[in-house]
Amino acid sequence: MKNCKKINILVLCMMICATVFTPRFVRADEAKPSVDASLTLTSQYIWRGYELSKDSLVVQPYFGLSYEGFGASIWQNIDTNPYDTSLENLNETDFTLSYDTEINGVSVGAGWIWYALPGSDDSHEVYVTAGLNTFLNPTLTIYREFAHAPSTYITLGISHSIALPWRNASLDMGLQGSYLISNDSGVYADPNDPSDEYSNFHDGLASISLNIPVAEYISVSPELYWSFPLCQDAADDMQAGNANHGGKDNFVYGGITVNLSF
Repeated sequence: MKNCKKINILVLCMMICATVFTPRFVRADEAKPSVDASLTLTSQYIWRGYELSKDSLVVQPYFGLSYEGFGASIWQNIDTNPYDTSLENLNETDFTLSYDTEINGVSVGAGWIWYALPGSDDSHEVYVTAGLNTFLNPTLTIYREFAHAPSTYITLGISHSIALPWRNASLDMGLQGSYLISNDSGVYADPNDPSDEYSNFHDGLASISLNIPVAEYISVSPELYWSFPLCQDAADDMQAGNANHGGKDNFVYGGITVNLSF
């Protein structure tokens, strides 16, 4: 209950900030704050290869503010029919504070993520990221959990966008691989030795989406994802940790996102 009150207060604060810090009139030579919001309807919630929902529609709202490289955002996961009746429909709220900039053609950033998880210990991560503004936009990101599940999660991804001759639409594609280094066998254990920590390649994620502008500030994006293990240890870990321990490690899922940006 305390977590829910904190979440509601923070959401209210962010909405107030959006009103206060987004001026109605800004000179052309001044930097402008931006507001981004989206609503995703998807067939499944898969996080870093783990199946966190099953046989239900998942709703994921997002709201973010940014100004001069600094950003703050909130994201939620709402499961319309949780596979475990002890789980709440609203089972995750993520708050992110970040800073992003560009140095000599390299996009760099850092941030902090607070994962508010009703019924479980909250998780906290810091991260750093760097990406080359060139063909395929290779991007390396390192996350470090420092609360109750100490671990390092490293991703390397590429992406490419193809402009389409229709309503300024684009076809966006991405591919990402990861490596997981755990410092707590009680959270991420080596499948071959449960007393040891997991340290190996983990999950891969392929994505394809169609970005369709429908108005000046609004776009719609049908999306399709494929999540898969990168090694046998990862497959064993995912099978043990997925919904109802269902023994699955490959997931194809998708949905649609409505985006608002101004």
